[in-house]
Amino acid sequence: MKVLLVNGSLHKDGATNLALEEVSKALNKNGIDTEIFWIGNKAIAGCIGCGVCYKSQRCFINDKVNEFLDKAEKVDGYIFGSAVHYAGPTGFMKSFMDRCFYDKNCFDYKPVACVVSARRGGAATAFDDLNKYFTIKNMIVVGSQYWNQIHGNNKEEAIKDEEGLQTMRTLANNMAWILKCIEAGKKNGIQYPEKEKRISTNFIR
Repeated sequence: MKVLLVNGSLHKDGATNLALEEVSKALNKNGIDTEIFWIGNKAIAGCIGCGVCYKSQRCFINDKVNEFLDKAEKVDGYIFGSAVHYAGPTGFMKSFMDRCFYDKNCFDYKPVACVVSARRGGAATAFDDLNKYFTIKNMIVVGSQYWNQIHGNNKEEAIKDEEGLQTMRTLANNMAWILKCIEAGKKNGIQYPEKEKRISTNFIR
């Protein structure tokens, strides 16, 4: 089993990555393989709603989004991490998530969580924002002992947030447990829910 962790911070080795590393180490202790994927600090275009990816499952813009999707199809769970900018995820991360989640099929019924890092405030709203992507894709959102946030202006400060680091370890342990429960269920013949054909309605006619 493998979990793909996404670093949506513009800093490759900052506080967000510290949180993801803490999750990764705890998952490894539970026998779960991990990989941390950095979205980089080069511009990521937002989704233009063209619908090309509906059939191809890839965006027509060949950048970090498609690189992630190539990996995403082969893993069993996800952790998405972002720094907090103006009480929300980074602009880079929002564009990345919009394009990753638009009409893609690789996320259904897989465990997922997000983690956020903030100097001081805005962590809860950024956390809520990211969770919206998961609950519209039939995903299993994994919780922890507190909202998944770590505080510090940089890695050196964040490493002193003992509660934040413990929250990451608890999150990892919970995700490992869920993954093992899913695996046990499959071995005992428990199938994924049957999906109905999607009904889309408009409120204005």
